[in-house]
Amino acid sequence: MRKLLSFGLLISVLMLSACSSYEDVNVAYLPSGNQDYYQTGESYEEIIENDFISVSDLPVSTFSTDVDTASYANLRRYIQSGELPPVDAVRIEEMINYFTYDIAGPTENEVIKIHTELSLAPWNTEHQLMMVGLKTEDIVFEETAGMNLVFLIDVSGSMFADNKLPLLKQAMALLVEQLRPQDRISMVVYAGAAGVVLEGGDATNKEEILMALDDLQAGGSTAGGAGIELAYKVAERNFIEGGNNRIILASDGDFNVGLSSVSALEDLISEKKESGVFLSVLGFGTGNLRDDIMESLADHGNGVYYYIDSYLEAEKVFMHQLGATMVTVAKDVKLQIEFNPLHVKGYRLIGYENRVLDYEDFEDDTKDAGDMGSGHVVIAFYEIIPASSNESIEPKTSELPEILRYNGENYQDEFANIAIRYKHPDEGTSMLIEEQLLATAFTLNPSETFRFASSVVEFGLLLRDSAYKQSANFDQIIERATASLGEDERGYRAEFIELVRHAKVLFQQD
Repeated sequence: MRKLLSFGLLISVLMLSACSSYEDVNVAYLPSGNQDYYQTGESYEEIIENDFISVSDLPVSTFSTDVDTASYANLRRYIQSGELPPVDAVRIEEMINYFTYDIAGPTENEVIKIHTELSLAPWNTEHQLMMVGLKTEDIVFEETAGMNLVFLIDVSGSMFADNKLPLLKQAMALLVEQLRPQDRISMVVYAGAAGVVLEGGDATNKEEILMALDDLQAGGSTAGGAGIELAYKVAERNFIEGGNNRIILASDGDFNVGLSSVSALEDLISEKKESGVFLSVLGFGTGNLRDDIMESLADHGNGVYYYIDSYLEAEKVFMHQLGATMVTVAKDVKLQIEFNPLHVKGYRLIGYENRVLDYEDFEDDTKDAGDMGSGHVVIAFYEIIPASSNESIEPKTSELPEILRYNGENYQDEFANIAIRYKHPDEGTSMLIEEQLLATAFTLNPSETFRFASSVVEFGLLLRDSAYKQSANFDQIIERATASLGEDERGYRAEFIELVRHAKVLFQQD
């Protein structure tokens, strides 16, 4: 049964239970490992770039997919405001996967299609660049089971700014207009305490949902932990068997009271996802963005982390990504690439630093990995040192796997073996897909997808001031991206080129 409460009454209760001042708040934890937090109020997880690995040390690379896009929207916010982003805010895999790519999807009886390409690395022509793309099956959204969406909304005082709660309200109104009769929407708010504003909102009564949304106001301290627990209870009460049951946490990430630690929140979210209720995160605002925590919570909840920096980004997420692409079609998606030493001397996975897995994790179905929704595309790049190169690679102690495909002169025509494992959403046993990339696939004229996505990678290398940027430069990025705009229906690629131009000026001023 739908329950719509007077928000004015509810917020009064929340405020009465809140501490009398910010100084009275019991701070549950402070960020670790990033001193920038204390100057800017924003915190980011430290990224240590992947090194080159010698194939003679370890010929196999294993990692989990990542469909988050928050990093790109966040660094865009920095650049458009006249600042270069902090190095640790630049996650190259999220930059790449912000954009849509036209690669072939699965055929009948397939869930995921593998796409591979091999060309020169634009920033170091002594090296090669290998692209691996995955695309999931498209599902007709109108034919999917209902969505049970519980918005867990931060209404604390820090959410008062126009680019926080007011922007969220505008964005949610876009989503409400797309709801179908089989969908349900709930709203849980938290400040000094947590409360239910709307439970099981009927999509056929959009006016009532919009009224509840319009009444939301910011004020109070933050109790993220208590809000999360309440949101799960609401999600479980409205659970749709076979549907998309998901909590969407919307906040600037400024969790300062509630559960005792970040790990306690992560443990709760990890436990609850086993019930079929996943958690995604929407980040808003500037000044106190807790990016590291928000990314971690989404990862533990089998969800996606978005950053909303503008109304246009809100349209992108709420109108084009919170529908069918949130319907999980493949969970715990892992990739394992074995390189043939006849062709490859060394390799480096670009980005995905916090998604790297051990060799044995690939076949371990208890090991969590990223999920992919309907029609999702995930792109990853490896920079390759060819076997013919005289370049030296610092040796690393590695225990070679017992079973290798390339253990001599066999499969001489193969450059690499690409394997993926994934599970159907309601199953616990993974499926295996394998495909080989032939050495003869090397081309000096790669696809539009390769050219544009590699320009995004090169931009990331410059923003990170990467040790591997070599001859990367802004003009080269602009030229290659401009030549690979494609249809660009919504103008995201053109906007990228303008962003690169802005960043070039900032670097010149720095």
